[in-house]
Formats: sequence, structure tokens, C-alpha cells
Amino acid sequence: MRIAILGAGHMGSWIARLLAHSHEVAIFDIDTSKAEAVSGAKVLKSVKELKTYKPEMLLNAVSLEHTIEAFRQAEPNLPKNCILCDITSVKRGLPEYYKNCGFRFVSVHPMFGPTFANLDALREENAIVIKGSDPEGAEFFRKFFNSLGLRIFEYTFEEHDQMMAYSLTTPFVASLMFAACMEKTAVPGSTFAKHKKLAEGLLSEDDHLLSEILFNENSIEQLDRITGRMEYLKHIIKSRDSEIMKEFLHKLRENIRSEK
Repeated sequence: MRIAILGAGHMGSWIARLLAHSHEVAIFDIDTSKAEAVSGAKVLKSVKELKTYKPEMLLNAVSLEHTIEAFRQAEPNLPKNCILCDITSVKRGLPEYYKNCGFRFVSVHPMFGPTFANLDALREENAIVIKGSDPEGAEFFRKFFNSLGLRIFEYTFEEHDQMMAYSLTTPFVASLMFAACMEKTAVPGSTFAKHKKLAEGLLSEDDHLLSEILFNENSIEQLDRITGRMEYLKHIIKSRDSEIMKEFLHKLRENIRSEK
């Protein structure tokens, strides 16, 4: 397949390098030096070059805030049979865009990032294919994800964003609050060091990515759950009630077991 990729960031360049082994790949980034660093891919100097490249699939790997804008800039230069593809971590606005754009689409989400995952060994990592995607595009990514050993899940756009709020907002907030409460004092504890490493990894991610996750419209509900449970824990600690604390910890252990 002839594939064009918009965006040569961490994920865009990684996908481009992998797909270039079996497909004809071209990549465009406003920072040409980033595109030129991607081995095996043809470098496009502008989106207008898509007209002569004639991609069968356009994979959009720019940040969420620019995804729809990038699609619209590319549209006049694409053949009508081109499949549009996004890999965004939040799908806000995309269902409406795809409904009206006149192109086939496939929406996916590789559920890992360059900070926490080993991109060269992705066994046991996960990926999502959005229900309602074009059958040809969906099958393309199922085969691609299967070749990497990924576990594949299917959700609607709405289900996807609800799941992202649950699976990402909660740990993100926990790490951010840990970092917010840190002081410049050396701490010898190994537990503290492990949490610090998680927070450092999260904060090494791009600001736009972190904002995309936290600005998910479903995030507020998760934040309300977190603050509600924090207030309850605060109440237990203030009362120094060992029996209630025991019940609380028992419930938490049940919650953790139910996730296995």
C-alpha cells in the first residue's frame, strides 16, 4: 500500500519506519529535518506533494489539537479513494469530521508511548481499532498490530474516550499530584523512588499529549471519583479508626483483584 504520514514525532516516525519495510511510505512534517531522519520513507516538502504521490492511505500523526486541521489541509490533494487514518489518544471531534469529510476512514489507538513502552518489543501491549472504521483500513491495522504481537480491542468512539478517561486520567493524575507535592529533599525510600520514576516518565511526555488526555470530556468524572475517595480516606485518617481503615483496605484489595 502507498501510505503518506503527517507528523514525524515519536509515534509518526516509529510507524513510518515499521511500515516502510512492507509498504511505500512518504512522510511530511513542518520540521523537515524530522522527516529526513526517518529511514526508508520518502520526504514530502509540503502537503501539496500529496497530489502527485497519490496515497492510498493518509495516516495523521500530528497532535490532537491539529489533527482535523491537518486533514483539511491535505484533503484537496488526496485521491477520493484514499483512506484517512488517525492514531489520536482522544477522539473528540473526529466522529463529526469523518461523517462529513467524504473520505473513508480508519481510527486506531496504539495504547503505548515512547516513554513507558519498549517500541522494539511490544508483546503484551494493546491497541484499539474503532468500530465503524472502513473494513479495508481496519483489516490493514489488525494485521499490522498482530504482526507486533499486540492485543487488539474494538470500541466505538464514545467507548474509547470513556475508557481513556478511566485507564489514563486516573494514573496520570496520581503521578501529577505526586510531583506537585514533592520537595527538594532527598528521600531514601525505594517506594518513593519508584513513584518518582513514574512521575518523571510521565512528565517527559509532550505537553500537548498530557493535555489531550486530561482534557478528555470524561476526565472530570474520574477526577470527581478520585477527590471523593481522597476525602473519604482523609476522614478515616483523621478519625484514626482502625476498623474502618481495615474495611477500606479490604475493598481496595478486592478492586485490584477484579482487574486481573
